[in-house]
Parts: sequence; C-alpha cells; structure tokens
Amino acid sequence: MDLIRLILNVLWLIFGGLISAFGWFFGGALLALTIVGLPWTFAAWRIGAYTLWPFGREVVWRDPDAGDIGAGPVGVVLNVIWFIFAGWYIALSHLIAAFFEAIIIIGIPFAIKDLELAKLALAPVGRTIRDKP
Repeated sequence: MDLIRLILNVLWLIFGGLISAFGWFFGGALLALTIVGLPWTFAAWRIGAYTLWPFGREVVWRDPDAGDIGAGPVGVVLNVIWFIFAGWYIALSHLIAAFFEAIIIIGIPFAIKDLELAKLALAPVGRTIRDKP
C-alpha cells in the first residue's frame, strides 16, 4: 500500500500538485504581507503542504477544547470571511479539476483528492493534517 501511495503522490506532484502547492504558498505569502491576511496565512501554507503530498494523509478538524482560537467561534468567523472573499472560487477550481480528472478511470483517485481540497478550500481555518492510520 505504501508503494501505491508513493506512486500516486509522485504522479500528483508531476501533473499539477507542485503548481497547486506553489499557488497556495504564494497566496499565503501575499496574505502574510498584509496585517489583515495574517489569520489565514498558516491555513494557506497548511493546505500547500497537504497539496504537495496528499495520498496517505487526511484533513481533520482540530479539537475545539484544545484552547486553539482557530478551532472555536473565532475560527467560524474567519471561515465565513474566507468563504466570501476566496473560498468559493478556489473550491470551484478544484471541482472543475476533479470533473476532468474523473472522466478517465485512472484519474479517479486524483479527482477524490481534488474534492477533498475543494472542501478544505471552503473553510480552512481550524483544520489540521495528519497521516492516515
């Protein structure tokens, strides 16, 4: 199973994962340049890191009881603002990519990851990435 994950990750990286991750890292850097964008900077970089090597990893909500500001009510407000100004059209781009990847059978695993990225792009604050068991 680890060999399959490695092959899928390498193919993902070659056929668009590197470009997508660069976009997330660049967007996070632009957000970091502004004081207003700082709350979303680390979320964008987290998504960029996930985009580089997505197979074998999963996105989960952080525990709201851990005292993390982004996992509580502040995170909800930040996600609503994100959705209005950036999330919906980034998610739309991942949905379009998933549609074209799912046309052929070999692209279905990549389409599933793009659907996960679309869901993550809608509300990135309060999420974390962990290895799948």
